[in-house]
Amino acid sequence: MKKPISFFVHHQGRGHANRTMAMAEHFSKDRPVSVLTAGPEHFAKADPRIEVITLPNMIGETVPTPRLFAEPTPSVMHCVPLGLPSMRRTMRTIVDHLDDRDVGLFVVDVSAEIGMLGRIVSTPTVQIRMHGDRSDIGHIGSYEACVGMIAPFDARLEQDDYPQALRAKTIYTGGLCTTRDAVPTRQAARAKLGLAEDRKVILVLTGGGGSGTPLAPLTIAARAVPDALWLVAGPVHREGHETDFANLQELGWVENVTDHIAAADVVVASAGDNTVHEIARAGSKFVIMPEWRYFAEQHRKAEALVALGAAVTAPAWPGDYRGWQQLLDAADAIDQEILRSLHDPDAARKAANWLETLCDDLWRGAVVNEAPQLKVV
Repeated sequence: MKKPISFFVHHQGRGHANRTMAMAEHFSKDRPVSVLTAGPEHFAKADPRIEVITLPNMIGETVPTPRLFAEPTPSVMHCVPLGLPSMRRTMRTIVDHLDDRDVGLFVVDVSAEIGMLGRIVSTPTVQIRMHGDRSDIGHIGSYEACVGMIAPFDARLEQDDYPQALRAKTIYTGGLCTTRDAVPTRQAARAKLGLAEDRKVILVLTGGGGSGTPLAPLTIAARAVPDALWLVAGPVHREGHETDFANLQELGWVENVTDHIAAADVVVASAGDNTVHEIARAGSKFVIMPEWRYFAEQHRKAEALVALGAAVTAPAWPGDYRGWQQLLDAADAIDQEILRSLHDPDAARKAANWLETLCDDLWRGAVVNEAPQLKVV
């Protein structure tokens, strides 16, 4: 029987879960697969052979005493409050699961502490790479503890400060997009959505991991480019003083986001991983407005995309007409093929094959139910 592969999946947003399901779909049918997550709802439509183990949701739990709360966080860790029963249950559940299932490979998406935990309990561990300022001892120690790394993006988007020793054990899958809808032509997409063929359409897209696109800057955008139709897909954040304009339409959540991306002349969006690759596979002209994320993840990714000539960005949402006009002029000059080349439709399969091969290689020749030959001194 093949060694099981287990995933720890962070529950913030949908991207981590969708990426896990995309990779697991390509595993061999006889490969046991499990997921540990505090967001089991994201796996409601997952392949039934994926075992889902629910972890406590520790977000917002109160530290029991001021003295415990005052204890400083060690430099080798990021989020380790003291005295939380849910944290003990989380770690115990993970360790018991790895032990009970005799897991051969533990894939962490994402947590530096959980990655280190895998090594501490003697389970080969792989981390999913994300962009950002992650040269601190906590991240680097966790990466060094892993047997391999998966970067779900093109190697051309790698950061200059990522150590060479870690690059050597990283697989770059190419852009891993979990959206399956076929990308229609611009003309077909507009016909389907009832959009005029000859009007400029600018799509503003928000993913599921943030608080929504700020609407106030878009009212300036609508006035700066009044002949364009501005479509806003996903949640928006209102401050309460916004004025509505006929050429600025809020769509809310849309199921057919691929059609909207294909229909647009320009897409304005964050630098969320799946969002970037949804736009890349359509080869759209891309304006990145990175959202705040821990360790400046989206800002570093935006910088990498801009340096490659795949997108344009701005330090903040423009607050004046000229700022929007200049940003859109820069977007119009983008070579769309650069961004398109960053998406690899085979990325999930590549990652899955790499994980299975790594797991089998690590355990090849192991004798089942016998003590290891190496002694721990």
